[in-house]
Formats: sequence, structure tokens, C-alpha cells
Amino acid sequence: MILQDNFIHNLAAKGLRMDKRKLDEFRPIVVETGVIAKAEGSARVKIGNTEVIVGVKLDVGTPFPDKPSEGVLITNAEFSPIASPLFEKGPPREEAIELARVVDRGIRESKAIETAKLCIAEKEKVWMVFVDIHILNHFGNLIDASAMAAIAALLTAKMPEYDGEKVNYEKHSGKLPVKCKPVAVTMAKIGERIVVDASLEEEQVMAARLTATTKDDGNVCALQKGGTSSLTLEDIESMLALSKEKGKEIRKLL
Repeated sequence: MILQDNFIHNLAAKGLRMDKRKLDEFRPIVVETGVIAKAEGSARVKIGNTEVIVGVKLDVGTPFPDKPSEGVLITNAEFSPIASPLFEKGPPREEAIELARVVDRGIRESKAIETAKLCIAEKEKVWMVFVDIHILNHFGNLIDASAMAAIAALLTAKMPEYDGEKVNYEKHSGKLPVKCKPVAVTMAKIGERIVVDASLEEEQVMAARLTATTKDDGNVCALQKGGTSSLTLEDIESMLALSKEKGKEIRKLL
């Protein structure tokens, strides 16, 4: 393992990577929607061998007291042991909780969903949007894959009919009101170099990472730092510039 760690660091110092990619290059990205028949919206995203599936379900519930006329967004992530030997059975791990929060924050802070349009009766009834993330194969960069799958699923989600008493999932009244495409781009620092879309091997040796979520206009709406090492101001400026550039490229696939 030490030999591999040194190998990755030495390659990065030369501007190279194990899989021959450039430092600012993503693995091949595949986005497929409509993959879960019973969900209101769904998507599968593959970044290289990393694979994530997201399902969106809607139900009627009570709004939060501080937002009585807005719908509710709830995001969860499940790390199944079949996706990676690194995952274990039991309650959600810290990584799963962080993943769900980062994806949720990107959607929420970008105001991608017009939550005011999900109000049925102020203070009483609103639509609740459940975004469920399932990891199928973990080969690095789960955050970006999950964020892509989440927004792709939301963009295709349909609103079930509601007669005031019960929800009819067999009929739909229109699309979920989604107005933009937030894109998360995660960058890792290996030695003194910044790489995008880190592989699992690169994640295991990175000093720190930063996830920046941008809106359609390129403005950053959410940030999340990970790792134990610090980032310089120069690192952060480079990462933000990369997030805007790569976000623009990825947005075309959604």
C-alpha cells in the first residue's frame, strides 16, 4: 500500500495519474433516467466504474414551522456492503450522512426546486420530496455521481395527483417544479497538485478535498471540505475555477 501511495504522489507531481487521465479530467460519465418504474423520478449515473442510482418519491405531509408555505426536501444515502468491501451493515455511517447532506445542500442552496409551488394548504399540507441515494459500485467520487443522479432524477420527476385526501400514484398532474441544474464537482489535493474526480486509490492518499456546487450561471452555492489537511487560498481559488469549468461541461449531460 505504501508503494502505491508513493507511486500516486510521484505521478501527481509530474501531472500524471494511474489511469492516464489529465489532472482536470473526469472519467467517462453516463447518465440514464427512468430506471425505477415505481418512482416519481429516477436516474443512474456512472463515472468510470463508480455507479449510483437515485429514486425520487413524493408524498403529502406537514411543512416545517419556519417555512409554512414551502414543500419539504429530505435526502438520504444508503451504503450497501455489496457496493464495496469498505461498507458495513448497520446504521448510516458518517460518510453516508455527509454524502446525503452535501447533495441536499447543493439542491437546497441553489433553490433548484421551487418549494413554494409545493404548498397545498399553508401551515397544513405540502408536498414532501424524498431523494434516496443508493450506491451500487464504489470506485471513488461518490459525491459527484450522487449529486448528478439526484438532479437528473428530480428533472424527470412527475407530480402524482392529489384529491385532498389521498395521493394517486397511478396518475400525474405535471412535472416537479425544478428550475436549474446544480452540479457538484469534487477536487482532491494530492501532494501539491489538484485533481478532479479522484479514483478510490487517489481518495485514499489525498490530503484534503473540496466539493463546490455551482448553479447554471456558474456561481457557487455550496461548499464542503473534507480531509485532515488545510487548503491554501491559492488552492481554493484554483478549485473554484475548476468547479465552474467542469460544472458547465457536466450540465450539458443532464
